[in-house]
Amino acid sequence: MRKLSTACFIFSLLFSTISLAQKIKKVKFGLFTDVHVPTMHDAKERLTAFMDSMKTAKPDFIIELGDFGTPAPKYAYGFEIWKSYAGPKYQVIGNHEMDGGFSLPQALAYRGMSSSYYSFQQNGFNFIVLDGNDKKTPDVKGYQQYIGEKQLAWLKEELAKAKTPIVIFSHQGLGKDGVDNSADIRAMLEAHNAKAKKNKIIANFYGHIHYDRADNINGIWYVCINSMSYKWLGEEYGHVRYSEQIDKDFKWIKYTAPYKDPLYTVIEISTKGTISIAGKKSEWVGPAPEKVGFPVQNSEYEVPEIRARMLKFKP
Repeated sequence: MRKLSTACFIFSLLFSTISLAQKIKKVKFGLFTDVHVPTMHDAKERLTAFMDSMKTAKPDFIIELGDFGTPAPKYAYGFEIWKSYAGPKYQVIGNHEMDGGFSLPQALAYRGMSSSYYSFQQNGFNFIVLDGNDKKTPDVKGYQQYIGEKQLAWLKEELAKAKTPIVIFSHQGLGKDGVDNSADIRAMLEAHNAKAKKNKIIANFYGHIHYDRADNINGIWYVCINSMSYKWLGEEYGHVRYSEQIDKDFKWIKYTAPYKDPLYTVIEISTKGTISIAGKKSEWVGPAPEKVGFPVQNSEYEVPEIRARMLKFKP
């Protein structure tokens, strides 16, 4: 009887272990943001480095978080590199996709996208892509940082019908440095999580700001992924960092502090309650921003790096 009990115990333990393993879900994705093909003379090399890295990483999908490029024919090479990836891939609409007089419908059609906000599922996770370029009012001009009522109503429906953990992607973030109505949106997300069981919102990954930052606000992570290419400084801090010819051909590049190496990451999320972000470090091309008089507001965030992080959340 004792031998039988021991065998039963071992079988029970093994069954429980297998059952637990089956319940744990993991998803891995390659991610970059803000490559700015129109600005960077070496955008081709940067995108190619990312694609080569993904051959080794073998993620479940790849995604870029916006400010990729416009439909102008001279930037088509960037999109050709992007389209060369054979696996699932997703794009986010940034505020610079419509530069040069292009419209949102043109930017979407060029990418083969039917909408600037949408959702998809992968490996037991629900992913939501948002568009932070809505107008507050019909007559407002310039770049926007806002998510309008129509899109918010859609988001609320997506949250309600999701059956699995949720991750949100956007160009402009939903955290403390996010869209103009980010506080209201965070309240919506937190209200959802207060009632949710298996479909809690885990994180919002975003770009736009060109720095490295991660904040946990009331149980949800808001993670800013650094630009693949540079820190924007502005016209008053212009400095020729490559050559006179490059400066002539790429008129905005001297107003940036470029990163020597392209920054991108691979992120793995587990329902055990972890977010693993692979790190990648580079250095400035030419003088650091403060060396040309740029007022660095936070030296912790404004670095040529995506930090390796292990973030934890409550499943």
